[in-house]
Amino acid sequence: MKLSRTLACTSLALVTAAGLTACGGSGSSASGGGTVDTWVYPVIADEKANKAYWDGLVAAFEKENPDIEVKVSTYPWANRDTALATALAANKGPDVAYLIPDQLAAYQRHLVPAGDYLSQADRDALRPAALKAVTVDDTPLATPVLMSAYPLLCNKKVFEDAGLTDRYPTTWEELSALAPRLKEKGFYATSYSGDTTATLNMTFYPLLWQAGGEVFSEDGSKAAFNSEAGVKALTWLKTFIDKGWAPKDLVTTTPKTEQTDLAKNKVACTWQNSASEVEPFWGEDNIVVRPALKADAQVAYGTVGTLAVFEGGDSDAAGTWVSFVAQEKNSAGLQKPMGYFPPRAAAADLYPDDARQQETAKVLDTTEVGPLNKAARDVMGVLAPELQGALLGQKSPKDALDAAAEAADQLIARKR
Repeated sequence: MKLSRTLACTSLALVTAAGLTACGGSGSSASGGGTVDTWVYPVIADEKANKAYWDGLVAAFEKENPDIEVKVSTYPWANRDTALATALAANKGPDVAYLIPDQLAAYQRHLVPAGDYLSQADRDALRPAALKAVTVDDTPLATPVLMSAYPLLCNKKVFEDAGLTDRYPTTWEELSALAPRLKEKGFYATSYSGDTTATLNMTFYPLLWQAGGEVFSEDGSKAAFNSEAGVKALTWLKTFIDKGWAPKDLVTTTPKTEQTDLAKNKVACTWQNSASEVEPFWGEDNIVVRPALKADAQVAYGTVGTLAVFEGGDSDAAGTWVSFVAQEKNSAGLQKPMGYFPPRAAAADLYPDDARQQETAKVLDTTEVGPLNKAARDVMGVLAPELQGALLGQKSPKDALDAAAEAADQLIARKR
């Protein structure tokens, strides 16, 4: 099944969004035949299938709710925050929009809390990881409609060629122990994308979380990645680069996938790629899905797609529509085409005959979406080059993290 990286990797113009002073909304009173203007993006990549899904859902909803009209507009992923922020500032924004978690903090003061329209039963039905992904300052701000997970993927062929059949690692220690054997046979244990354009949610942060660390302090006012856990994670990663257990060239460049050692079947395991990305190179039968690696904790990156209600329109009508979309039977059509998963714990299995998806689903409850902080993207901008410098031996891990934290604290203070 395909799993889109777009939700995870797209760049955001959150500075603009955070500075909004007005919020639009086209909906009027539901009883007066108001319209719920909904902005979505091509979660379903096939244009015809995407349109068919939303058209069918709108028709079903309006049949049950004849006093509410829903208009769904699909916009491109590119520059979506700039377009949304501009529309909201001009009081021409949507009543409902598809958002990912790290947008929620930026739009927080313009959103209707999900608890205002989502029943307690519906909230209780959510996986804890999904609910956590939409909760800012103890308040759920949006309604999850899909989830993904990035488990550890291992190349069966590499392990067999290295004489390590079925020796798939579960911990940092086990991967470190396998790395010299793999190197002797001409393989890398893993690879790491250190290019400063790569999102840390998928690269360094999973290691930080696995080491027991966090990106921000508990109250969100300071950077916390320069903790003992952060140093442990960066030191462990640097060891792989220094000893040739991971390709050094990827620390500074991001070549096309087909040009990488991963695609050439020279890398044993990755936590930064989806199965759909490696399948053309590894082959379906060689993809082994494993739980996330564990040091102090077992954590994987995953994303949560949501629908959020903006203030300024008829929030009752908008909330009724969002609650309808989020129902298990209705959201399944959005999840399945691209290999996503239901955010409800008791939802029906969408992939009963797909062993790979079955294993991926087991990782959902150990996922993190990344920090929900207004400064999250800005902090990545100062942390990524320091991580890169440490991996290249220009600074010690501690010095690199401390330097990044000093710069990050200034950015955080300006965002608060």
